[in-house]
Parts: sequence; structure tokens; C-alpha cells
Amino acid sequence: MSAPVGIALVGMGWWGKKMLNVLGAAPGDIRVVRAVEPDVAGVQALCDAKGIPVSADYADALNDPAVEAVVLATPHSLHEAQIAAAVAAGKHVFCEKPLALTKAGAQKAVALCQGAGLVLGMGHERRWEPPIAAMLAAADSGALGRLHQIEANFSHDKFLSLDRDNWRLKADQAPAGGMTATGIHLLDLSVRLMGAAESVLCICEKLSSDLPNGDTVAAFVKFKGGGTSYVSASLANPFMSRFTVYGSKGWIDIRDKAHVESPDGWIVTSAMAGGPITTVEVAPAEPVKDNLVSFARAVRGAETYPITAAHLVDNIALLEAIFVSALSGKIETVA
Repeated sequence: MSAPVGIALVGMGWWGKKMLNVLGAAPGDIRVVRAVEPDVAGVQALCDAKGIPVSADYADALNDPAVEAVVLATPHSLHEAQIAAAVAAGKHVFCEKPLALTKAGAQKAVALCQGAGLVLGMGHERRWEPPIAAMLAAADSGALGRLHQIEANFSHDKFLSLDRDNWRLKADQAPAGGMTATGIHLLDLSVRLMGAAESVLCICEKLSSDLPNGDTVAAFVKFKGGGTSYVSASLANPFMSRFTVYGSKGWIDIRDKAHVESPDGWIVTSAMAGGPITTVEVAPAEPVKDNLVSFARAVRGAETYPITAAHLVDNIALLEAIFVSALSGKIETVA
């Protein structure tokens, strides 16, 4: 067996700590060998307990020969520069979503990694949820027929308790309400199933909170190959996560029983043409870990990472158009 991939976990906030915790279950594939966090004092005890050196300087990770890859759990606007620096240092990159805030930024990140022969992983762990993976396989096999429409929502109220100066609520980091926090996952799945988007209408409102960038967002997407997706998200109502795809031969509706931070399984309702509507429960799994393991195995050449360059760029092209539409209130063309 090859040695586990040594990674530097860059950003030890809410999600960085989540990734650190789940990676304890994958010692044979991936191992945290260094952490980077501006607030070293705030995470020193945790890192000491895990036996992981921590420092505030990203360059420490890039200069560490034990670090083969960086995992970026950092503010969105930092991703482009951090990816460029990692590639220059010869490190593979796993980036939390979104990859970038513009299509040009996504194209640059993809091109840099491809040109250097480095793997670029993405924090779209929804693809590794067992019922989502089964849905994607059903669509790919043609079992659902011609795909017509997607309806999806991913909402929670976790951010209501954040300080209003938190980066997750800033206009230059997270435009259009919850679209970069939760909706981006649904956009990824929509692009994965339907291909590149053609146009989008986005409405973002502040309905029941003082969240500066809005608490309720909805986007209606038209795809170049036909078909539509309705993606919505709230940052001010209790947890809800639902993804439904409709095709000429069948439909599948997937509902999470809990946030992916602490997965508790899924409820899957479906029907095929001429058959009954059925409902089954799927046991909990840990898709955050499974995504990182898939990335590590791709670094080792043991498998191909499934989120392609086209998916990455097309998703951010759609996200950028959503930002424009949220401000204009008009249908905007996707670049």
C-alpha cells in the first residue's frame, strides 16, 4: 500500500474542524500533517491534541516537504491566490466551495492545476452522499429517461448567530444570500445532470433577518441542452435539504434528515413510469470524508476524481450570472 497523502489543512474554522474530525477515519488514504490558521491561539490546544503543527503563515505549508496537498477551508475571495501559490509550490489542491467567484477565476485555477499535472478537488461532498450517487448513476444509465427539471432547496439558520462582521456574511465573499453557502451545492448537481446553463433569473430578499446580503434566495435556471432547475436557499429558517430530479421515465426525491455537518441519513421517494411511488430510508454516511478520500486516491493515481474541469467552470459561470441577476432582478445570460 502507498503512504497516505500528507495534507495541510488551511483554515481551522467551523468547516476546517469538521474536516479534521472526519479524516481521523481515513488514516490509510489521507493524513493531516500541518494546519494553517491566522488565530493560532484559538486552535493550538486542538492541534496539540492531534499532534499537528500549526502556524499562521500559509508559506509554512507550501515550504513543508511533508505536505503533498493543501485543503483550503478559507474565505472565498482568497481561493484564487492560494491555489496559484499552491501550484507554484507543486502541491495538489482541494478547495472548499466555491472554487472562485468568477468564471475567469475558475478557468485560471483549472488551467493552473491541469498545466502542472496536479489534482484539483472540490468541496462538493453532496455527490458522495449515497442516495445522490445512486441518483447520478440512474440518470447516467438512462433509467430516468430524458431529464426535464430539477427542484432543490438547501436551507439552515446557522448563520443567524454569526457576528455581522463575519466573512461569510460580507458582500465581497458571499453575494446573493445563501447561494455560496448552500445553493452552490445544488447548482453543482444541476450542472452535473443537465450540463452548462444558458440563462438564470435570481431573486434575493431580506425577509426575516438583518443578514446584510439577504436571507432568502431563489434561482430559476435554463440549460443550453434544454431543461430547467429551480434552486432555493434560506439562511433564516430551520434546516431543510431536498433535491428532486424529474425525467421522462421516472423521478427521484432525496431529503436529508440532518445537515451534512452531522449526517443522519436520507429519505428517498421515487417512481418509475408505470410503477408505484416508493419511499425508503438510507443509513447515515460521511460524504465529507469520502470526498477527501477520493481526492487522495486521485493524487495517488488510484482513481479519477469525478468532478471534471468542465463541471467546475460551468458551475462558477452559473454562479457569477446569479450574482448579476440578484442585483438586476432580470434574466441574465450565463457567460
